[in-house]
Order: sequence, then C-alpha cells, then structure tokens
Amino acid sequence: MADQAATLLVVDDDEPFRTSLAKAMQRRGFVVRAVGSIGEAVGEANDLLPAYAVVDLRLGDGNGLDLVALLREISPATRIVLLTGYGNIASAVSAIKWGAADYLPKPVDADHLAAVLRGDAAMPDEEAPPAPMTPERVRWEHIQRVFVDCQHNVSETARRLRMHRRTLQRILNKHAPS
Repeated sequence: MADQAATLLVVDDDEPFRTSLAKAMQRRGFVVRAVGSIGEAVGEANDLLPAYAVVDLRLGDGNGLDLVALLREISPATRIVLLTGYGNIASAVSAIKWGAADYLPKPVDADHLAAVLRGDAAMPDEEAPPAPMTPERVRWEHIQRVFVDCQHNVSETARRLRMHRRTLQRILNKHAPS
C-alpha cells in the first residue's frame, strides 16, 4: 500500500485538468489517485483512506460539497480542499462548515495547493478591495447563500426569496456579476 502520509485523492470531472493536476501533485511528492465522479471517489476513499483530497465543487454526478461530507464520514482525518471555477462567498462558507480545510479558485497554482494541503500556506496579507461590491454582486451573493442554506433546492429557495422559480433558475445559471 502507498505511503499513507502522502496519499492524495483528486476528484474532478474535467479530465485534462484532473490529469494535469495529478501529475503536478505527484511531482510535489504526493501519491495520487485521480477520479472523475463521486461514485469513483467514494470507492477510492474507502480503499485508500487518503491523507489529503482535492475536490471540485461542480461534478458531473453531483455537488462537491456532498462529497466533502461523505469523505468526512469515511476518513475524518483527511484534509480536504475544495476547488471551483464558480467561486462565491456562500459556497466557501459552506465548504468550511461541511469539513473542507480550504476553498480555492481555479486555476490553482500547484505549489500553493501543496502548501495548503500540508497546512503550510501562510494567509496572504490582502488589502481591502478598492471598491465595495456592486449591488448586483451583493444580490447574487445573497441568492447563493440562501440556495446553499436550502440544500440546493430551487423551489424552496424561490419560496424563501419570494421570486418565481424560473427566474431563480436563470439567475443561478449565470456567472457572478463583477
């Protein structure tokens, strides 16, 4: 069996990205198993009990947040980092609440990811943004937060926000405003 201290499970349905990330992490000393679905990830996690996991937020067969919870049940000691190309504050908060150690936007620098996985990444000294969020962005963030709170149930989210379900679906399918 592989060295347990360096085992890494990479879960992403984008095959070129998954392959590239797996190779980059192998060069950084991890023993990597890369899969493209939640089903495969659960099987590998049960077999491997990985020390680390990198999970995409949006997978073809489900939500990465759900997989974070499953991985937590299978191996509570696994350090999980959630990656996404669709970042928002609500998802980041949910990822941490569900057991992820960190939440990083794609594309991710492999050296930074390795440092985050190992817990060596220092918090960057970030200054406050020069301008506050636009009203459109604040609205979008609020909708995303309620959507996550409703466990991704569109009908319940629409009821809570007092808006038509189709309107909500159109908003959810758009990218975040700047």
